[in-house]
Amino acid sequence: MIPEPEAPGAGAVARLTGLVGALRDHGFGIGTGETVDAGRALEAVGFTDRERVREALAATLLHGEGQRPVFDRVFDLYFPLGHTGAAEEYDGTPAGLAALRERLTDALGAGDDAALDRLAAEAVSGFGGYGSTPGSDGWSSYQTLSRLRPETLLARVRERLGTVSGAGDPEFTDRLLDDEIRRRIEAFRERVRTEARRRVAERQGRDPVARRAVAGTADTVDFLLAGRAQLDELRRTVRPLARKLATRLAARRRRAARGEIDLRRTLRRSLSTGGVPVRPVYRRRTPRRPELVLLCDVSGSVAGFAQFTMLLVQALHDQFSRVRVFAFVNRVDEVTALIARGPADPAGLGERILAEAELTGWHGQSDYGTALGEFAERYADVVGPRTVVFVLGDARTNGSDPNLAALKRIAERARRVHWLNPEQPSLWGTGDSAAPAYADLVEMRPCRNARQLGALIGRLLPV
Repeated sequence: MIPEPEAPGAGAVARLTGLVGALRDHGFGIGTGETVDAGRALEAVGFTDRERVREALAATLLHGEGQRPVFDRVFDLYFPLGHTGAAEEYDGTPAGLAALRERLTDALGAGDDAALDRLAAEAVSGFGGYGSTPGSDGWSSYQTLSRLRPETLLARVRERLGTVSGAGDPEFTDRLLDDEIRRRIEAFRERVRTEARRRVAERQGRDPVARRAVAGTADTVDFLLAGRAQLDELRRTVRPLARKLATRLAARRRRAARGEIDLRRTLRRSLSTGGVPVRPVYRRRTPRRPELVLLCDVSGSVAGFAQFTMLLVQALHDQFSRVRVFAFVNRVDEVTALIARGPADPAGLGERILAEAELTGWHGQSDYGTALGEFAERYADVVGPRTVVFVLGDARTNGSDPNLAALKRIAERARRVHWLNPEQPSLWGTGDSAAPAYADLVEMRPCRNARQLGALIGRLLPV
């Protein structure tokens, strides 16, 4: 059940508009009509059943299943669980911790959701507070889970449940049991995170916590901060994003094929309609698909950004007459054939490139000057007047010569050169970054997440 004080009247409206605003901050496209529908759904289902409220709002506000994890975390802030009764207070003693772990083992074995909710509240209350005075400054789910260590309870929960007997392979049945226990443990860990966020929101306000403490969808995660799991999730979005971009490019290509208005012929034709240009005449363009070249830094933290872009461009290869992909650390090698094999194992793309391509010389640090110079000398014939070149990297030269002359030669040969930099612009030019110098020669744009990348490619790719 949802806590009652704010439920009726203006309080419900404030919660709903706050929820919608927070979701919009996370990039959800929620319009006024959808917000009105959500309000009507709340009026229909009432506030007595929290899960019905959750499902009603999800049905009216979300556009895809991928948005659900973020929605659930934000929903828990604006429509928190109402706890019945006061949570027990623990002083952090070993005896208190042992008692809580024993009760948690029983609740996990029974799959008792209500008990697990209460235990999450008690755990955060007992072990999650930090600050100069008890409960004064904040609450930490990390601190709570580090003390409680629920992941170590698997064997004890299995022992309580016992081995499931019956027909079939006992080993397989035991694995199923372990998987179910792990799922329950992870669900409890999420309950602790939710409870800690709720308590912080009570003190600091829901809106700032919803913006800062709730992780966004995979396409809004910073490439330079994304972990392995987030990169794996991003790779699964390549095909849907490519289909969307292909549709957009095809529409642009159809419009561009009409060409510009031929003013002289349009005016001549308008004489038959009293000087009104009812039917404009266009200079027809011969449709010619452009060539695309990617030059990607695959070293260090920018490797995930480069790999995702490679996979996206490969999925779009039908939109171009030719696609060539080159990777570098401090030497350049063509990896087009390796990318073509990427969809079969996108997660292993980075390892495959580093193993099969010659990308390093005498050290393993990125060297943009040497790489650009080698590309301009060895692969000059790849770049021509129909070629658009995308350079992907953070422009950090590790103190070496940036070789601006090589980039200038590439820009002079190409139709256009775009540099996509995964660092925020405020860091360009700091430390060993040569971004401002490169930006004087070619168009450099920040590209920090998959959503930005999709928008940039959709806008910058030639037709």
